[in-house]
Amino acid sequence: MPAFVRPASFFLPLSVFAALALPATPVPAQNATPPPVTFTAEQDHQNMMDQLGIKALRPGPSGDEKAPNHANYDESLANPYPNLPDALTLNDGQKVTTAQMWWDQRRPEIVDAYERTVYGRIPKNVPAVTWSVVASEHEMVGFHPVIATQLNGHVDNSSYPFIDINIRMTLVTPADAKGPVPVLIMFRPSAFPSPVQPSPDDLARINTAMKALLIQQDPSLKDVIAQHPAWDPVRAVPFTFPQMNADGDPPNDWELIAAGWGFVTLDPQSAQPDNAQSLTRGIIGLANHGQPRKPEDWGALRAWGWAAGRALDYLETNPAVDAKHVGIEGVSRYGKAALVTMAFDQRFAMVLVGSSGKGGATLLRRNYGEAVESLTGGEYYWMAGNFIKYGASQATFGSMNPGDLPVDSNELIALCAPRLTFISYGIPEKGDAHWLDHQGSYMATVAASPVWTLLGAPGLSTGNLDYHTAKMPPVNDGLLGGKLAWRQDDGGHTDAPNMKYFIQWVDHFIDYPPTEPGPH
Repeated sequence: MPAFVRPASFFLPLSVFAALALPATPVPAQNATPPPVTFTAEQDHQNMMDQLGIKALRPGPSGDEKAPNHANYDESLANPYPNLPDALTLNDGQKVTTAQMWWDQRRPEIVDAYERTVYGRIPKNVPAVTWSVVASEHEMVGFHPVIATQLNGHVDNSSYPFIDINIRMTLVTPADAKGPVPVLIMFRPSAFPSPVQPSPDDLARINTAMKALLIQQDPSLKDVIAQHPAWDPVRAVPFTFPQMNADGDPPNDWELIAAGWGFVTLDPQSAQPDNAQSLTRGIIGLANHGQPRKPEDWGALRAWGWAAGRALDYLETNPAVDAKHVGIEGVSRYGKAALVTMAFDQRFAMVLVGSSGKGGATLLRRNYGEAVESLTGGEYYWMAGNFIKYGASQATFGSMNPGDLPVDSNELIALCAPRLTFISYGIPEKGDAHWLDHQGSYMATVAASPVWTLLGAPGLSTGNLDYHTAKMPPVNDGLLGGKLAWRQDDGGHTDAPNMKYFIQWVDHFIDYPPTEPGPH
């Protein structure tokens, strides 16, 4: 199998690697199928505004506390719409009193409202994904041997060849596992965790070949290379100590493998780029054949969740994976995506939601830090087009505000019930900004808890389940007694300090045996 090496600190001519380049995606011949529409972010936003009949939006607040339009951080002004939509009340006002009513009536109502007004609908014509192994090797993660497999998920683009999508993910499992293991999919760039380096002899052969290629391309380099006999184009990667988590613990990857878990790094942007101008590209663009979105079409958060679902499709076929115990994790915008993934795809068994803020676990109705208007402006592409309505100050339908939303994030969290759902935050002093509204996320978590109880599972382990008066527990004092969990650590904008608590919490509920003192 090919070895993976780190190039020296300069760029070689591209032609040196021409023989290794993948074939270019064929460009369709001119026919009746138009190429993708090319919009700037501003043009795409205006196109959706025009479709919705919106003339003006309220501007979002500034994150600069010294700016005239700074965000509100006064708790006394934070709840202009104090009452939340009740996850256990049907649209007709009838109370949900049984699990069957939840599954048959209320849950579908909430899903429909979210798809229609907040995150958008995944179209029925999304093409299939075919997974293939790019490369696999034995590596070490921490002090544990692992099998790392890099995979490519090619999306069938035969219906619209202008757009070519290949989802990147890497699966890492303990090499000494005695059976299938739980796996956590993490939204982040995908790569081998610890690539095996070529031996010194092999590295010498590589450098000899590279020098010959350079001279072949440019004969004048022969004298340059001769004058620097000790220089090599490719050098061995020196050993570096891992960067520890904020709490001083090993990196998340190490903790997962040491606990006998596997993990996946899934690059969500390989499915849908994180920008507005790519809404006619990526999987959203492919499904729309390169045309702009309609108001109920999905945004990037659901597209990233769709990619996670396709990763799970593959994991369900891999005998090394315990497919009934696959989780999803992300931080910040990917924390939003992780919660959305868990809410809509009931195959996921657990989720670690890191610092997700508005559009994730934080209440949309709250006037504290980031606002709905922040998402209807620059970050609108995360959401369905219809979400923009709730920031409209002037439109053919009048105006709307967050209080007009038919759902709120307590119901998004409730869609995860009765599965294992861990809401995680850090503290503003370390960089997990007030902007995220930690209290608003806690209120939403409290308000969601009765759904777990209704479904026969332990909810949030707190005595106060009145979201109007609920206050966050002290930092580092986690509420981990139920299948809905909350913990605010003393770290920053990361869920890394909560990873070990998440693993232990999940292991307890799924009765997963520890790897120490011996293999499970």
